[in-house]
Amino acid sequence: MALLHAESFTLPPPWSQAELEATLASPFTFALTRPQAFLLGQVVAGEATLLTIAVSPTARRTGVGRALVAEFLRQSHDRQATSAFLEVAETNLAARALYTSAGFAPTGRRKGYYRSAGQSVDAILMSRPI
Repeated sequence: MALLHAESFTLPPPWSQAELEATLASPFTFALTRPQAFLLGQVVAGEATLLTIAVSPTARRTGVGRALVAEFLRQSHDRQATSAFLEVAETNLAARALYTSAGFAPTGRRKGYYRSAGQSVDAILMSRPI
């Protein structure tokens, strides 16, 4: 997963193997996997959070990301979540379009939230009911 995450991201910085393992150790976290892609989600107290989604550059625009987001919403519902949240880099227009098409709407902004190699990018907060 760490290799795929590194292949998929520069900003926000990719998660390390240790960060992925620590996140997956939580009983509230679940992983969805497909060839060349994965999504980590979490449900706590009725709220689902899409923690990260990574799709290999060679698998983008094939529907795998859309399928993972749809499965995240189904699994979150099955885990009794009534709302879903995520953060996305303002500059990640493809991801923002994917989330909008899945029913997410912008609800806020975190100024300079993502930082890497001297870059600073705002995070757009998005949510939707489940």
